[in-house]
Amino acid sequence: QVQLVESGGGLVQAGGSLRLSCTASASIGTFTTYTMGWFRQAPGKEREFVAAISWNGHTIDYADSVKGRCSISRDDAKQTAYLQMNSLKPEDTAVYYCAAAKFGSSFGSPIEYHYWGQGTQVTVSS
Repeated sequence: QVQLVESGGGLVQAGGSLRLSCTASASIGTFTTYTMGWFRQAPGKEREFVAAISWNGHTIDYADSVKGRCSISRDDAKQTAYLQMNSLKPEDTAVYYCAAAKFGSSFGSPIEYHYWGQGTQVTVSS
């Protein structure tokens, strides 16, 4: 059974930083064939795209709301994707989910992703 495990969430003051990690289990197979994405869902809102990095690392995309403040990366040897978030704002408060899409190319579409993590809570206080 494929597992994606997120970590790194927590409570931070506005203007602070967090680094989220997402590690895939060995059962995912060849990690380098998966586009890795980050989504978030705030209470009462729909899940929204945050960032994604293509399976070969050549293409990266960000939501406009986080562009310039977030950086996505991957370490294929560790089967881990990262989301570095800086200059956090209270409106960034949400549960953050990582997801994996086999050779995914439609980064912002949740239905493209085959596997999802359980989520990690990020709370930004004002």
